[in-house]
Amino acid sequence: MRALVIGASGGIGGAVAAALRARGWQVVGLSRSADGLDVTDEAAVARVLGAQEGVFDLVFVATGGLEIGGVRPEKSVKALDGAAMAAQFALNAIGPALVLKHVWRMIPRDRPARVAVLSARVGSIGDNRLGGWHGYRAAKAALNQIVRTCAVELARTHPQAALVALHPGTVATSLTAAYAGGHPSVAPEAAAENLLRVLEGVGPAQSGQFFDWKGEVVPW
Repeated sequence: MRALVIGASGGIGGAVAAALRARGWQVVGLSRSADGLDVTDEAAVARVLGAQEGVFDLVFVATGGLEIGGVRPEKSVKALDGAAMAAQFALNAIGPALVLKHVWRMIPRDRPARVAVLSARVGSIGDNRLGGWHGYRAAKAALNQIVRTCAVELARTHPQAALVALHPGTVATSLTAAYAGGHPSVAPEAAAENLLRVLEGVGPAQSGQFFDWKGEVVPW
């Protein structure tokens, strides 16, 4: 079994790659720091992914960021900044979309395959009761729509494949260190095991859905 992990230098991506290798998978891990895979630059995405050969039974997209360029999430609408919002969309929505565009050819058509994209519960419109974090929430909501829309298209050409969005919970990484507050968090290794357990139960019937780390459907 072959897996492609995008964002393998990050806490969750690295843990997912390690967990898959421990299970006997052949894993290709790619990142911006090690491979120049900047998901906000389509030329870089095309170059790095274009160099990969063969197909992958699992593609796991673990890129993303909460605080970009030192700009903290907005607490109110008064703090909105156009450039900061654009950066959120570039990294958290457009970047994964470009990855999906260029990994399409790497998904097998003749057997089951899974594609997972890390999202976040705060991107759920139906679950938003606190407000704030406008740019990050909106970018993740856009990502969820991209996953949903791409899943519809994927089903037409890859009937045995599934594409889903995943919420990993609060994971103890550099991304969440300043924002975990009183929320219980888990180590990246535990998060990876949780997410892989969810993916084991995902098939074409679940394609296009949004799941949390427990396997429960998150409202859009």
